[in-house]
Amino acid sequence: MIWFDIVTPKAALFFSPIVRHLKSRGEDVFITTRKSEGYEEIVELLDMLNIPYKVVGGFGGGTLNGKLHASIERMYQMTKLLDEYKPDVMVSICSVDANRVAYGLGIPIVNFYDIPLSDYRHDFKKALPQARLTLPLSSVALKPFVVPDEIFYRFALEKDQVYTYDFIDPLIWLYDFKPDINYVKDEMAIPLDKPIIVVREEEFKASYVMKKYSLLYDGLLELKDKIDATFVIIPRYEAEPLKELFKFAIILEKKYKIQHLLAYASLFIGGGGTINLEATYFGTPVISTRSFVSHYDKYVVDVGLMKWVSDKDSLVNTALKLIGKRFDELAQNVWGSMKVDIDFLVDTILKAKDFKRY
Repeated sequence: MIWFDIVTPKAALFFSPIVRHLKSRGEDVFITTRKSEGYEEIVELLDMLNIPYKVVGGFGGGTLNGKLHASIERMYQMTKLLDEYKPDVMVSICSVDANRVAYGLGIPIVNFYDIPLSDYRHDFKKALPQARLTLPLSSVALKPFVVPDEIFYRFALEKDQVYTYDFIDPLIWLYDFKPDINYVKDEMAIPLDKPIIVVREEEFKASYVMKKYSLLYDGLLELKDKIDATFVIIPRYEAEPLKELFKFAIILEKKYKIQHLLAYASLFIGGGGTINLEATYFGTPVISTRSFVSHYDKYVVDVGLMKWVSDKDSLVNTALKLIGKRFDELAQNVWGSMKVDIDFLVDTILKAKDFKRY
């Protein structure tokens, strides 16, 4: 039996085809996740993807104390659940709770991770807390080609434990996706009479950010007076504060197949990581307001699919230059050079069954 702990929306999207492939091979799979008030995006996405799951504990809010208490409680609930389920392997995108429990119970651990450092250089002072608490526990670790192997070795892994795949993560759920403008118009009720600017906040409650930077918010308030456009904001957490601040914008409160909107946007402005990459896949112009630059951020910036800004004036000026431009041919060339091999990913997960710590 293969256990997946899915604790981010990105993990739900990434593991969905892998879970289906494992089941097609006759493997038993069970999935855990977390849910809290104001942090329900994961379960909404799992429901949309028709993936069965068990909710085990919550997120813990935006404080370190709250996160720690929630993590301790979640681990306790997991150990009780594992009295019923007897997994051969635990798979996650560096879920701290599941790694701690699996390691303590001697369950082989497979971690996928594309962002071990909050910096594209080899500065381990900027190692993400999740990476420090999980990667060293891995039986097997998998990463995209944009992250150097040496970084994973620094997390106490040997060469035969580190595997590289030949694509950047969103490709696994995008390569056969067909965008539909009618979904944007009818299902999402987004008007098409003006350019559409789609916005996503940074994950400011995450342990690797833990601060709400004003850049994105200040920039949008200035942009609304300079560009006649429909602003659509995808909340990271609660929608109410955004509705109060951006009365001129459409705030998406339901869960949608957001990739349709990304494909037809005139501009995407995001403080996140994965959704920025998704927008570049469609050739949409992308501005990153993220507070750091990861390895995959640096890659798409270097190939010309994304701009990174660090101040309000740069954000506004860059938006004015990029609005309405398309990078379709460049996106096809860059993303088309990558290859998704799900058999390789599944084989590597199953290989971990033979790894026994004690």
